[in-house]
Amino acid sequence: MIGAWMDIIVGIMLVVGAGFALVASIGILRLQDVYMRMHAGSKAGTLGSGVMLLALAVHASDGGVVTRAIAGVIFFLLTAPVSAHLLATAAYRVGYRPCALTKKDAFKAEARPQDKD
Repeated sequence: MIGAWMDIIVGIMLVVGAGFALVASIGILRLQDVYMRMHAGSKAGTLGSGVMLLALAVHASDGGVVTRAIAGVIFFLLTAPVSAHLLATAAYRVGYRPCALTKKDAFKAEARPQDKD
Protein backbone atom coordinates (compact mmCIF):
# COMPACT_ATOMS: atom_id res chain seq x y z
CA MET A 1 0.00 0.00 0.00
CA ILE A 2 2.80 2.42 0.87
CA GLY A 3 4.64 1.51 -2.34
CA ALA A 4 1.66 2.50 -4.46
CA TRP A 5 1.43 5.89 -2.73
CA MET A 6 5.14 6.46 -3.21
CA ASP A 7 4.82 5.70 -6.91
CA ILE A 8 2.01 8.25 -7.18
CA ILE A 9 4.04 10.88 -5.31
CA VAL A 10 7.09 10.22 -7.49
CA GLY A 11 4.95 10.43 -10.63
CA ILE A 12 3.44 13.74 -9.54
CA MET A 13 6.89 15.12 -8.73
CA LEU A 14 8.20 14.06 -12.14
CA VAL A 15 5.27 15.66 -13.93
CA VAL A 16 5.68 18.89 -11.94
CA GLY A 17 9.43 18.95 -12.59
CA ALA A 18 8.92 18.28 -16.29
CA GLY A 19 6.31 21.04 -16.37
CA PHE A 20 8.78 23.55 -14.94
CA ALA A 21 11.42 22.39 -17.42
CA LEU A 22 8.89 22.87 -20.22
CA VAL A 23 8.06 26.37 -18.99
CA ALA A 24 11.79 27.17 -18.89
CA SER A 25 12.31 25.97 -22.44
CA ILE A 26 9.29 27.92 -23.71
CA GLY A 27 10.59 31.00 -21.89
CA ILE A 28 14.00 30.62 -23.49
CA LEU A 29 12.38 30.44 -26.92
CA ARG A 30 9.73 33.15 -26.51
CA LEU A 31 11.15 35.91 -24.30
CA GLN A 32 12.56 39.07 -25.85
CA ASP A 33 16.12 39.57 -24.63
CA VAL A 34 19.03 37.68 -23.16
CA TYR A 35 18.22 38.75 -19.59
CA MET A 36 14.65 37.50 -19.68
CA ARG A 37 15.77 34.25 -21.29
CA MET A 38 18.46 33.78 -18.67
CA HIS A 39 15.90 34.36 -15.93
CA ALA A 40 13.58 31.72 -17.35
CA GLY A 41 16.36 29.21 -17.79
CA SER A 42 17.93 29.70 -14.39
CA LYS A 43 14.78 29.88 -12.27
CA ALA A 44 12.32 27.47 -13.86
CA GLY A 45 15.02 25.14 -15.15
CA THR A 46 16.62 24.86 -11.74
CA LEU A 47 13.29 24.24 -10.05
CA GLY A 48 12.29 21.61 -12.60
CA SER A 49 15.61 19.78 -12.38
CA GLY A 50 15.57 19.97 -8.61
CA VAL A 51 12.07 18.52 -8.30
CA MET A 52 12.95 15.68 -10.68
CA LEU A 53 16.10 14.89 -8.68
CA LEU A 54 14.06 14.89 -5.49
CA ALA A 55 11.65 12.46 -7.17
CA LEU A 56 14.65 10.24 -7.84
CA ALA A 57 15.64 10.52 -4.17
CA VAL A 58 12.13 9.53 -3.05
CA HIS A 59 12.02 6.60 -5.47
CA ALA A 60 15.52 5.24 -4.79
CA SER A 61 16.06 2.72 -2.08
CA ASP A 62 19.85 3.09 -2.11
CA GLY A 63 21.36 5.65 0.27
CA GLY A 64 24.09 6.53 -2.19
CA VAL A 65 21.58 7.47 -4.87
CA VAL A 66 19.60 9.58 -2.41
CA THR A 67 22.76 11.37 -1.25
CA ARG A 68 23.85 12.10 -4.82
CA ALA A 69 20.38 13.33 -5.79
CA ILE A 70 20.25 15.71 -2.82
CA ALA A 71 23.81 16.86 -3.58
CA GLY A 72 22.70 17.56 -7.15
CA VAL A 73 19.78 19.67 -5.93
CA ILE A 74 22.09 21.65 -3.66
CA PHE A 75 24.57 22.07 -6.52
CA PHE A 76 21.82 23.41 -8.80
CA LEU A 77 20.56 25.81 -6.14
CA LEU A 78 24.04 27.17 -5.47
CA THR A 79 25.38 27.45 -9.01
CA ALA A 80 22.43 28.47 -11.22
CA PRO A 81 21.80 31.93 -9.68
CA VAL A 82 25.50 32.76 -9.53
CA SER A 83 26.17 31.70 -13.11
CA ALA A 84 23.08 33.57 -14.38
CA HIS A 85 24.22 36.72 -12.60
CA LEU A 86 27.75 36.46 -14.00
CA LEU A 87 26.45 35.85 -17.53
CA ALA A 88 24.06 38.81 -17.27
CA THR A 89 26.88 41.06 -16.04
CA ALA A 90 29.14 39.98 -18.88
CA ALA A 91 26.37 40.45 -21.45
CA TYR A 92 25.64 43.96 -20.17
CA ARG A 93 29.30 44.95 -20.16
CA VAL A 94 29.85 43.88 -23.78
CA GLY A 95 26.88 45.93 -24.93
CA TYR A 96 23.67 43.88 -24.81
CA ARG A 97 21.05 46.28 -23.51
CA PRO A 98 17.69 45.29 -22.05
CA CYS A 99 14.70 45.36 -24.39
CA ALA A 100 12.14 48.18 -24.46
CA LEU A 101 9.87 46.32 -22.02
CA THR A 102 12.41 46.87 -19.26
CA LYS A 103 11.29 49.95 -17.37
CA LYS A 104 14.32 50.57 -15.15
CA ASP A 105 17.97 49.88 -15.95
CA ALA A 106 19.29 49.51 -12.41
CA PHE A 107 22.61 48.12 -13.56
CA LYS A 108 23.60 51.08 -15.74
CA ALA A 109 25.69 52.96 -13.16
CA GLU A 110 27.50 49.89 -11.80
CA ALA A 111 28.31 48.16 -15.07
CA ARG A 112 29.94 51.09 -16.86
CA PRO A 113 31.60 53.39 -14.34
CA GLN A 114 33.27 56.50 -15.68
CA ASP A 115 36.84 56.02 -16.80
CA LYS A 116 39.37 57.70 -14.55
CA ASP A 117 41.90 58.39 -17.32
